[in-house]
Amino acid sequence: MATKNDYYLYPAMLFAEPHPHRVTTVLGSCIAVCLFDPLRRMGGINHYMLPLWNGEGLPTPRYGNVAIDLLVERLEGVGCLPSRLQAKLFGGAAMWESGSSFVSVGERNIELALHMLDRYGIPVVGRDTGGSISRKIIYDTGTGEVLLRRSVSRTPEHGA
Repeated sequence: MATKNDYYLYPAMLFAEPHPHRVTTVLGSCIAVCLFDPLRRMGGINHYMLPLWNGEGLPTPRYGNVAIDLLVERLEGVGCLPSRLQAKLFGGAAMWESGSSFVSVGERNIELALHMLDRYGIPVVGRDTGGSISRKIIYDTGTGEVLLRRSVSRTPEHGA
């Protein structure tokens, strides 16, 4: 049995290696897309902060449209086929209350992930998204399993 290495994934990063790892990340309004190829028993994960790169500056995995494309590309580079990939999504919380009618960053991040995965034909086989809580996940890239811990619900201070 192969030994698994631990890796902490920071925001605006992605991870896809051919050897199994346990990848940990913490999410608020950010999204983590976990992709897994069950035939190769290999997966990868990204952690993006905003849905769309506007074309200014460098296209980094800070943006969902960049992070998802890069993750699929990286997994293809280690022998996975997009047609076999399965996805699990986490995060996208509304971390701050807003009186406006604008859709929260978290919701826009979720919508972008669902749209792009649909475009690739990658089914979403699991998800824990939205709400107003943060999440910590540990993704096993060799099995596709995810351990999830939700934060305790926030209560307003001073009766706000």
